[in-house]
Amino acid sequence: MRKLIYAMNLTLDGYIAAAGDDIGWSGPPSHELFQWWLDHEQASALSLYGRKLWETMSSYWPTGDQQPDATPAEIEFARNWRDTPKVVFSSTIDKVGWNTRLVTGDAIAEITRLKAEDGGPMNIGGATLAGAAMRAGLIDEYVIAAHPVLVGGGTPFFTALDNWVNLNLMETRTFPGGVVMTRYETRR
Repeated sequence: MRKLIYAMNLTLDGYIAAAGDDIGWSGPPSHELFQWWLDHEQASALSLYGRKLWETMSSYWPTGDQQPDATPAEIEFARNWRDTPKVVFSSTIDKVGWNTRLVTGDAIAEITRLKAEDGGPMNIGGATLAGAAMRAGLIDEYVIAAHPVLVGGGTPFFTALDNWVNLNLMETRTFPGGVVMTRYETRR
């Protein structure tokens, strides 16, 4: 059975985007944090995206390695992003590219099916998609990279839940700029 990991950058007050889908609060990550994200992505066998996150990622990373100021880690991230199999869950788009499959039907049924397969870990991203997986009890690990900024509202990392989810702390790490990463596994 595959592990499902929900990992995102977020504000200290718990938002992945400020009002208006503004993600400018995060600024460019430190080299150490970017390398951590690269390592995390390279360890993933499959990436699951909601529409908004897909549109954000696919607007830059297909050619991110061709930018004149791209660092070696950014070049590797772009290559890894293109090569990693991806599934986009959306009923409003009709075309995806770059080693990606589109699912327009029941996201929870498809994520449950994918989790039951043999294979490496899967990352899930996008607040709506991850929120549905969270409510269905499908998330095995939460990774929070909390940035030292308060935005007061926007798109929350966590969704409203029907039941408590008990977690075990697996790792804590501090990065330059005051970013604190914590990893938790779901207690089953």
